[in-house]
Amino acid sequence: MKLTVTAVSVGRVFGLQKAALTYLRGWGETLDIPLIMFVIQGGATPVIVDTGADLSRAWEHHRIRMEQTPEERPDAAVRALGIDPDEVGLVVNTHLHWDHCSNNHLFPNARIVLQRREIDFARKPVEWHRRQFEAVPDLVPAWLRAEDRIDAIDGDTDLAPGVSVVALPGHTPGSQGVVVEAETNRYLLAGDCVDLYENWAGDAEADRIPSGFFTDLVAYEESVRRIERFGCEVIPSHDSLVVERRVFR
Repeated sequence: MKLTVTAVSVGRVFGLQKAALTYLRGWGETLDIPLIMFVIQGGATPVIVDTGADLSRAWEHHRIRMEQTPEERPDAAVRALGIDPDEVGLVVNTHLHWDHCSNNHLFPNARIVLQRREIDFARKPVEWHRRQFEAVPDLVPAWLRAEDRIDAIDGDTDLAPGVSVVALPGHTPGSQGVVVEAETNRYLLAGDCVDLYENWAGDAEADRIPSGFFTDLVAYEESVRRIERFGCEVIPSHDSLVVERRVFR
């Protein structure tokens, strides 16, 4: 099966503290990063991985500077690939941070695949993580707009020929990645287990660098070692080089 993965920009974040992405590294540095939606084509139905943020909430509720052009709206972006949003059969959220799941409702006929542990935690996160899950008094979490179509799973699961999810807890309790057996390569869409290529490349002190934001650093290390055993090319979630390359075959 000739599956392809297309990395689509669905917005940008400006002035993010680098240490939020590279654990204990980059203090005082800031980054502008993309929000990326992945579109898997070539199977019976298109599969979407992560749906980006609701930018109407960015500053008022999250105090984050973001930008999105009309062409970068998730529904417009898939139309530009020749896909009607109604034709999308599966949406996978790598986790339920608001910048990865806020537009699930734009794909009305898709079932939404999440780890059960992630759903449970998102409903009642520890207080330091509430804002990222929009579990605060002044907001209804955006992911609940499509709550009735969620398919809760436990652990690794095959979704379609050549497409499977793998549990990668650590960044959040129910973080997951998506393995794609593409035409000429095997890819892992790693979610925020790997934010940047720099996380995977490591540095002089560590062979891998976790995100600066996590719920369980020990589980995170186990997930990183697990990724190493997959033998996949790892695709980060917020690296501009991913958007520049765009198509992964």
